[in-house]
Amino acid sequence: MPAPLVSLASTPDLPTEADAVVIGGGIIGCFAAYYLAQRGLKVALVEKGRIGAEQSSRNWGWCRQQNRDARELPIARLSLDLWERFAEDSGEETGFRRCGLLYLSDRDEELERWARWGDFAKAQGVTTHMLTSNEASTRGHATGRRWKGGVFSPSDGTADPSRAAPAVARALLALGGSVHQGCAARGLERSAGRVSAVITEKGTIRTPIAILAAGAWASSFCHQLGIRFPQASIRSSILSVTSVSGDLPDALHTTGVSVTRRGDGGFTLAISGRARVDITPQMLGFARQFLPMFAKRWRVLRPGGLTGWRAGHETRRLWRLDRPTPMERMRILDPKPDRASIDLTVARAKTLLPALKDARLASAWGAYIDSTPDGVPGIGEITGLPGFILAAGFSGHGFGIGPGAGHVIADLATGRDPIVDARPCHPDRFGQSAKGKVADF
Repeated sequence: MPAPLVSLASTPDLPTEADAVVIGGGIIGCFAAYYLAQRGLKVALVEKGRIGAEQSSRNWGWCRQQNRDARELPIARLSLDLWERFAEDSGEETGFRRCGLLYLSDRDEELERWARWGDFAKAQGVTTHMLTSNEASTRGHATGRRWKGGVFSPSDGTADPSRAAPAVARALLALGGSVHQGCAARGLERSAGRVSAVITEKGTIRTPIAILAAGAWASSFCHQLGIRFPQASIRSSILSVTSVSGDLPDALHTTGVSVTRRGDGGFTLAISGRARVDITPQMLGFARQFLPMFAKRWRVLRPGGLTGWRAGHETRRLWRLDRPTPMERMRILDPKPDRASIDLTVARAKTLLPALKDARLASAWGAYIDSTPDGVPGIGEITGLPGFILAAGFSGHGFGIGPGAGHVIADLATGRDPIVDARPCHPDRFGQSAKGKVADF
């Protein structure tokens, strides 16, 4: 079933021209469009389905610095401030709050890895606290047991995936931008070697800037342009349960299961990293680059089936611009949740937190997480195609850094020095020495 999501009305008419067109109405695309409109640009946001309907509404809602890859950390730090500033500037409510994130563990290797990251983070100005056994057991008192240790990151927090992207899209509309749902972008036009237009199913928009924030669809779209972007989608399952009484943590991670308080008082439950790997033409084509990542996570990744192949988001076929594309046949990726994973998640959560024993299943859904070989997104203007900026492959980390990524994208699009250095995330690295490196945190 679909994940909970707030609805948003579209702009009636597609413009014939714009200063920038953003392709993809997830949290990254919405924030990029919002920051461009803040600078006075005429912006059109086109989305094949609904705003926020894919991974942006199907995640945990965590907005964290803790355990970020070094290349992502500057954007993560920036994003926390931008979440707060967005609410102040726009008056829109995303559900963001700095509730702190709690990590508990009995595994020495995991605690040592967190401690190493904490040493690195302190040098970057990040506040994070390693917890002794007594401290971890006190903070995790709702579990009713002792822990070897843990981490608490007090300045991190959560936002509401069901309303965040629609809230940013409403703010875009208030700034004079336009939002077009049910409007797939089929391709680009070029003039003198650079972007000159975006071709959609509803018409062509003349523009010098096209930003691709298409999530799991990004690589197949790039393929139409002769651009190689290694990406694979991992199919995960997640659920929510009804509210219960008791003093439960707002956001708790353990190896067995992770729990997040929702805006409606219920809780989102998930097993970190547990997912299915569907066989698709794109997956087969990029298999060699993804082997290090799969090898590192073999304990939680399981073979999938043909669900991803049938969905069409990882096709390697070229489509015509004057005919319906796979994006118009599959408006919203909404895979069925894996029943075994849902049952296991519920069982683990009720064992971890006895207060959840009477909680009822509210909803369950599947999601495709767009991943890169090193688990870090590709952000940057594509070499050889001026005016085309890619922002994809956020590898399950994109929701929390949505504001920072959107700001950086707007900086790149308008020729400003990026608010943080985005060069380590440039997609060119996949053809260079970084290929195959897997993030450690």
